[in-house]
Amino acid sequence: MSHLIKGVKKCYGPSISQMHKVTGFPFKPPLLKSLLAYSGQKLKTSRTCSKLSSENADSYSYIIVGAGSAGCVLGSRLTEDPLSTVLLLEAGPKDTLLGSKRLMWKIHMPAALTYNLCDEKYNWYYHTTPQKHMDNRIMYWPRGRVWGGSSSLNAMVYIRGHAEDYNRWHREGAVGWDYEFCLPYFKKAQTHELGPNLYRGGNGPLHVSRGKTNHPLHHAFLGAAQQAGYSFTDDMNGYQQEGFGWMDMTIHRGQRWSTASAYLHPAITRPNLSTEDRTLVTKILFQGTKAIGVEYVKNGQRKKALASKEVILSGGAINSPQLLMLSGVGNADDLKKLGIPVVCHLPGVGQNLQDHLEVYIQQKCTKPITLYKAQKLINMAKIGLEWLWKFTGDGATAHLESGGFIRSQPGVPHPDIQFHFLPSQVIDHGRVASKLEAYQVHVGPMRSTSVGWLKLKSTDPRDHPVIEPNYLSMETDVWEFRQCVKLSREIFAQKAFEKFCGPEIQPGSHIQSDKEIDAFIRQKADSAYHPSCTCKMGQPSDTTAVVDPQTKVIGVENLRVVDASIMPSVVSGNLNAPTIMIAEKAADMIKGFPSLSEKNVPVYKPQTLETQR
Repeated sequence: MSHLIKGVKKCYGPSISQMHKVTGFPFKPPLLKSLLAYSGQKLKTSRTCSKLSSENADSYSYIIVGAGSAGCVLGSRLTEDPLSTVLLLEAGPKDTLLGSKRLMWKIHMPAALTYNLCDEKYNWYYHTTPQKHMDNRIMYWPRGRVWGGSSSLNAMVYIRGHAEDYNRWHREGAVGWDYEFCLPYFKKAQTHELGPNLYRGGNGPLHVSRGKTNHPLHHAFLGAAQQAGYSFTDDMNGYQQEGFGWMDMTIHRGQRWSTASAYLHPAITRPNLSTEDRTLVTKILFQGTKAIGVEYVKNGQRKKALASKEVILSGGAINSPQLLMLSGVGNADDLKKLGIPVVCHLPGVGQNLQDHLEVYIQQKCTKPITLYKAQKLINMAKIGLEWLWKFTGDGATAHLESGGFIRSQPGVPHPDIQFHFLPSQVIDHGRVASKLEAYQVHVGPMRSTSVGWLKLKSTDPRDHPVIEPNYLSMETDVWEFRQCVKLSREIFAQKAFEKFCGPEIQPGSHIQSDKEIDAFIRQKADSAYHPSCTCKMGQPSDTTAVVDPQTKVIGVENLRVVDASIMPSVVSGNLNAPTIMIAEKAADMIKGFPSLSEKNVPVYKPQTLETQR
């Protein structure tokens, strides 16, 4: 998804006794005394590990690998306890320059998102293997490598998925992760600008808002959807996901509201939180099967840090399984082939890879009201200056302000197709400039049955793993995409678009038969940037599971994974909000708190499944 603006503590792991000096945030004497006593007790653990390195490795209660959508949440929540010390390690840079968000406008200006989606500076810039069911195309997968992770790169769409996604997780072995145990954590994280209710939060760090542009094409899209027979929903994250309505977005006062903004920056002055950026973690350190710390590279130097309680991986659906395998946790046969000593044979690591594909249905607009002119140099300069001055204007939104969820056919119990509408044209992830006045809908199936995997390419942590999503390998996924195209065309053909509707650009009016639509999908569908499920959560008896329902890695001690990789199956929508929820819920688990729950919250069900709408 991309659009408007296009083209325009030194101190490695300070010890507890040093941290108050490093941060410039002095302890109160009683707190310092208790922390020193606690530290002395925990540093005994590090002495038993001194044989690992001749250098002094500092010890923390927790080490979190990855300051992304989940890691920032954990860094904040775990340091709410002043006796817990946390080291948060991030491979990429900070999301500010000289403490300023304005100087890092490419991240914080919502409309500038394509800069970093298509730039290696803040992005892992992954690519898949050639996809044999998609004309052997190599697919581009941007993933965040910066404070905030992919929440600093994404299109800021806040979608939770459907309640039945979480009830399905429970059935798949993630006991205690059904909707009644997840909804309270969505709410705990959130402050919605419309205020709290049974579904929305009102006191959390993650600010969520609705679009402010009031663009006529968004109104046309919502009107056309209703004319096509679909309902309007006033909150697709609330009672009724099914239907079309206004999108929630992680934008606050005109700025991207990533997890770095929401969680990490407010906690950064805490004396018990240490952070390192531009730091590549290369290995989890084990004593037997007990995780005791990590090895990492900072400024070309190899260093170690120890964890007295737990090591927590929050690197995401690619980095977390990669680090597990590099550290000897994975399929023993694959590890032995690379000469990696096996710590724990866990064949599910890197398996069960799931993602959402989407395609753009594009229509020429007969009126000059799209974002086409906004992408001209002089207009971009005006938009950028207004945003830098006041955080307002066309730079203050990602413009994906309307969308919807529908069922692909009768008999489907809850929506399995998602729409995002954009009053602009996107070409090649935004890497090619828009060519004319046009609008488009991003559409794709949400519960595809094609499942892939990832494996190590080598023992070098800098080498990207082999990524095989196995897109469109199942005939049901091909059929669903045909439906996506046909149902999108039906909406665009409604009377609400009559005064705007020019010729179809993509697929084009010449694409009509199923065979032609299938060929178009193979050539033009792309990732919606939702990789997940590669460290599947399940019961220890499940040989494909990697973590148990407490997020602990099966077969080892003191090691967790907390990010989108632990989803048992992909949810019906975007992944950022669910990932934040996972981290909020896991934080309570780590702290030993009982899970929040809200029973019997009503959720919409269609009156009949005999019809598609």
